[in-house]
Amino acid sequence: MTARVAAGEGPGRIVRCHSAFVVTLALLAATPALAQTSPASPRHPNIVILLADDWGFSDVGSFGSEIATPNIDALAKAGTRFSNFHVAGSCSPTRAMLQTGVMNHRNGLGNMPETIPDAHRGKPGYDTVMNVRVVTIAQLLKAAGYRTYLTGKWHLGSDPARLPHARGYDRAYSLADAGADNFEQRPIEGMYATAAWTENGKPATLPRDYYSSHFVVQKMIDYIEADRASGKPFLASINFLANHIPVQAPDSDIARYAAMYRDGWTALREARAKRAEALGIMPAGMPIVTMRTTPDWRKLDADERAAQIRVMQAYGGMATAMDREIGRFVAHLKATGDYENTVFVFLSDNGAEPTNPFSRTINRLFLGSKYDISTANIGRRGSFSAVGPGWASASASPLSGYKFTASEGGLRVPLIIAWPGNPKVRAGAINSGLAHVTDLLPTLTDLAGVPSHGASWDGKAVEPVTGRSLVPMLSGAEGSVHGDAPIGYELSGNAALFRGDYKLTRNLAPTGDGKWRLFDLKSDPGEARDLSVALPDRFAAMQADYAAYAKANGVLDMPAGYTADDQINQYAWEHQGKPRAIKAGLVLGGVLSLMSALVWRWLRRRRARRVDQAKTDMVGA
Repeated sequence: MTARVAAGEGPGRIVRCHSAFVVTLALLAATPALAQTSPASPRHPNIVILLADDWGFSDVGSFGSEIATPNIDALAKAGTRFSNFHVAGSCSPTRAMLQTGVMNHRNGLGNMPETIPDAHRGKPGYDTVMNVRVVTIAQLLKAAGYRTYLTGKWHLGSDPARLPHARGYDRAYSLADAGADNFEQRPIEGMYATAAWTENGKPATLPRDYYSSHFVVQKMIDYIEADRASGKPFLASINFLANHIPVQAPDSDIARYAAMYRDGWTALREARAKRAEALGIMPAGMPIVTMRTTPDWRKLDADERAAQIRVMQAYGGMATAMDREIGRFVAHLKATGDYENTVFVFLSDNGAEPTNPFSRTINRLFLGSKYDISTANIGRRGSFSAVGPGWASASASPLSGYKFTASEGGLRVPLIIAWPGNPKVRAGAINSGLAHVTDLLPTLTDLAGVPSHGASWDGKAVEPVTGRSLVPMLSGAEGSVHGDAPIGYELSGNAALFRGDYKLTRNLAPTGDGKWRLFDLKSDPGEARDLSVALPDRFAAMQADYAAYAKANGVLDMPAGYTADDQINQYAWEHQGKPRAIKAGLVLGGVLSLMSALVWRWLRRRRARRVDQAKTDMVGA
């Protein structure tokens, strides 16, 4: 999406030109010995970014979920919840915008490596990695005297010049891929050859007792304590793998949900919608659609239901495990005296993941050969599972759509910003004004009292920040800092244009029909009533706004017949399937050649024996 720049105008602005925690002995035993507490300067708070992976809008308790997330909810109580906050429909574009405050087509993530069509590769804005024409929040804060750390998923480039340590982070333990196993150093089989973990740019080996959410938090605690003597404030970017595929959680966390989810996803979607309304997160009486991709729970047989119940129990367990680690991290900051002067940001990188990896026979056969996919093992070590479109519709409740789409279920996610020791950020508030992920960098630099870069860095021209500071909204201002300015968005042909309370949107197959629709998000965030016919002038004006955004940002049309699902399968085939098939073919060819040689040798020796026997018989005669 595109927004106005806080000072001046940049290419992202669309105008008619291109312009409750207790510190226990167990916690203290689990963390390193603490150095003398050195509180950061009140002018420069610590900054903690807690980035969830593939959490739907209502996956957090304080946004309507039944999942136990008490520690995230405590941050919501200490700060402000944003109920109209938008990101990209997939992970890398969101992560790049979060890091830079620059729109995805200008920071290099016009599309991702796994979903970009061949026709777009190498085109301006379609680098599939975060380009070098943008400045990261780590670079800005480091220049202002901050310590900068990152743990967990990166997915913005894997070569040495693009890993976190080269983009402003003093210390980083990161995963370059979209996802990986949560219990061991293992890639997503069929997608990647290895789990590309690195520490400060060098290949890293995970510990034997590894579990993703615990590890990324403990590593962050280790980093902070290792440099505490410096007395500098810190940026801690913790990027969880939860709840990305594969859905995996400790047994005790899965067991917590053993009696739940037996009524299916439709009942859960309705229950979450009611809670979201009761909490004031969603408007009362809003209409809710049933997505055509949602399977009918009643038509599932007993075995299918058992598997689906188990995977959602594992999903809830995975989220709760992550929340527990957030609580452990917050408790650590309380113990060290850092909590009051720390700005916390919690968000998800996109909406709920609807992909069903088992939808194709070849996928089922392959995954079954690599993992224990029995129902009893779902969510455990050695498993591979995903919630699919049914449970994804509940995670997105009460919105329509999910990850990859430009519908609200794909783009609108929970956002919480808290600064417990500073009244500038209201506690227990809900703000319904439009906000965007590019707004987070200018918001955090504003709160930290750190100047932005304008459009120049180290003597070179760079992309200007296109987001706007949310500080007025955090302080209680009504409405959005974007006013009536158009904000555009596109990824894999799915597109949107926000302006005031209205949204223009288009989704390509298989989740849409390619037609533009118009919605009033203030009264209809579930996108149930298309207003394109009722409001033709606004519809036409917003289409013109989108055209201006697309031209200014170099948005390319998608090739005929393109779908993200097909492209992901093609990527998996090209990078893993084909090499494995060639290797298997070579091995099979070698085996056949050896067998042929052995058969030929056996036949030759047999023939020779017959000739010798014939000669012997003739001599005897």
